[in-house]
Amino acid sequence: MKRTRNVKILATLGPASSDELMIEKLHMAGADVFRINMSHASHDVMRTLVQRIRSVEARSGRPIGILADLQGPKLRVGKFAEGRVEVKPGQTFTLDDNAAPGDTTRVFLPHPEILESVQPGQRLLLDDGKLALRAVSCDGKSIVTRVISGTQISDRKGVSLPDTLLTVGVLTDKDRIDLDAVLATEDVDWVALSFVQRPEDLAEVRRLANGRVGIMSKIEKPQAIERIEEIIELSDALMIARGDLGVELPLESVPGIQKQLIRACRNSGKPVIVATQMLESMITAPVPTRAEVSDVATAVFEGADAIMLSAESAAGSYAVEAVTTMASIASAIEREPHYPGIIYAQRARPEATSADAVSLAARQIAETLNLNAIVCYTTSGTTGLRASRERPQVPVIALSPMVKTARRLAIVWGLHCVVTRDAVDLADMVDRACRIVAEEGFGRTGDRIIISAGVPLGTPGATNMLRIANIAAPC
Repeated sequence: MKRTRNVKILATLGPASSDELMIEKLHMAGADVFRINMSHASHDVMRTLVQRIRSVEARSGRPIGILADLQGPKLRVGKFAEGRVEVKPGQTFTLDDNAAPGDTTRVFLPHPEILESVQPGQRLLLDDGKLALRAVSCDGKSIVTRVISGTQISDRKGVSLPDTLLTVGVLTDKDRIDLDAVLATEDVDWVALSFVQRPEDLAEVRRLANGRVGIMSKIEKPQAIERIEEIIELSDALMIARGDLGVELPLESVPGIQKQLIRACRNSGKPVIVATQMLESMITAPVPTRAEVSDVATAVFEGADAIMLSAESAAGSYAVEAVTTMASIASAIEREPHYPGIIYAQRARPEATSADAVSLAARQIAETLNLNAIVCYTTSGTTGLRASRERPQVPVIALSPMVKTARRLAIVWGLHCVVTRDAVDLADMVDRACRIVAEEGFGRTGDRIIISAGVPLGTPGATNMLRIANIAAPC
């Protein structure tokens, strides 16, 4: 199956898309990676979805990535005696450790870490920012606040803390249990970590994962922006979760932050995914709004590795149409005359390593000679990431003997991944590359390609050779 676009598509699975036939339809429509939201999926459901995805993969003959998204800490207030209360801007309202039902003056906050961390002057946003409070006094057991804006609050609404750095880690007990179940399947490629605030938050999940999955940091807290370079360095990929960012930061700042994060990830050679509300109206409508089309286009123009559908594919009435629409928008933008100039103006400067120099040279030679494809042999996936980082104007075929590597690279911009055994010698390396390019529809007899590999063959991280080859007629 040959895609005609470079940007990848993540589709979230849910009630509208959990059966195998629908998963296959979504994949055929353009989904390259499937997201399983552990906030809603039980372990049995997760294992069933993984099995169904792998069945679809076997029939399609194309590696499919699977992302398990951990829930992370869900901070919520308690219940009210009447279920809902009215408040007025300017009044005082207290959050405390008293488990009694709340009223118009107070409510239970079952999170001692918040009670101990919030300082006077800091904001608390409830119900996705519909009620804004500012702390007046704090004693570790209660937070007396003044209502800034909003008029009501009801049971179990979420709490956001845009000004507060919590001292606890982001892995909850539920996350640890979920992570164990995910790792036990041995078939999940990525784990997304929610509400990352600092690089230290990645330590535990990386220790528990021990290299078995890629670690994706979800950027949805202002505190993460302040230390983003360190977080990128310790992550295998980033997800820009714009929904929560838009709650805790001024809405007008989110587009600029999105551009900043995409460019930082491109410079570091780490995959970056743009997520949340990209085609939100397609949950209930067969076509998107013009604003949503522009939103998807912006992410593609910026060179994001992937764009994600959430409720659109998980619970919407038009899941297949949403994937098809997203794929059509991405393909159209990549054909725009201005696209190459925009995307290539942001190319990262290569590091002073032989592997980076080889990847840069492969791109320059391919574009100068108008070659049909760049073929890179990659065992760990690093060579594939370097090739993608260059954002070449020609297709990149990533050949790997490791199916787990090919699946993990399914999320990376421009990579067409093929699982094949390692070449046994240089002649086999060239023959195999030429044959696969032709079989996958990226070239034909007489076309030329460039091949990057490491000598000795099969040595991870040793990319040090380029070879231009002609595709010969099959014997």
